Amino acid sequence: MRESAKTIRIGDGPGVPLFVHDEWSSRFPWLVQGTTGRGTGEPFDLGLSGEGRVGIALGRWWQLREALGAATLTFPRQMHGNAILTHHCATRGIQLAGRADGHITARANMVLAVTVADCVPVFLVEPETRTVALLHAGWRGTAAGILEAGIRMLRAHASAPAERLWLHLGPAICGDCYEVGPEVHHALGLVTPASPEAVDLRAVLATRAHSAGIPVASLSRSTWCTRCDTPRFFSHRRGDAGRQAGVLGIREPDSA
Repeated sequence: MRESAKTIRIGDGPGVPLFVHDEWSSRFPWLVQGTTGRGTGEPFDLGLSGEGRVGIALGRWWQLREALGAATLTFPRQMHGNAILTHHCATRGIQLAGRADGHITARANMVLAVTVADCVPVFLVEPETRTVALLHAGWRGTAAGILEAGIRMLRAHASAPAERLWLHLGPAICGDCYEVGPEVHHALGLVTPASPEAVDLRAVLATRAHSAGIPVASLSRSTWCTRCDTPRFFSHRRGDAGRQAGVLGIREPDSA
């Protein structure tokens, strides 16, 4: 599926570019979900390292928090591993969490975020308890089991079977654009080619999610490619230093 592109505006500002899962918006009106884009004009770069000025990027994080209407917006120090944090409480504002590549919460008015620029933002929802998890899955994290760890932790936190979970794989580099060496195929448990070949990381993650018990009907994949869709997203493979963010959270009960 292809998420719809929206621009969230506050006052007379340029607005926040956000790609939203329309089906989830209808099914889960209490959910805050999407992936930011490059935007038009000055790029909406959320990267806190590289070429951009940190102060300007932090200003965009505050703009994103305000646009989403969240008291707290939190993101981890990503390590391309399988560590996952659980948030029970938070301070108001922008919160830089510990070293991890995923996080979970059932707290309303908190939005989780991960930064990506070809890697896959993985959105997980358990609707009965309104518990959510957001993961950053590159090939290293996928090989390390970040998806399986996220599913296990979400199930434990929500006391729910895998059949109750919904999963969406957001905008990321597509299988046609992502050529990698034999060592990556091997690490992902795929047939190891003799030379570099393309890998569809979202397809790998979808297969793993189904193997972990999530029904096919509850799985969805974005068709946006961060490298193909040049005007819309940042792409590490294309040489961009910028980053977009996947965001996922729970609205206040009286606003859903």
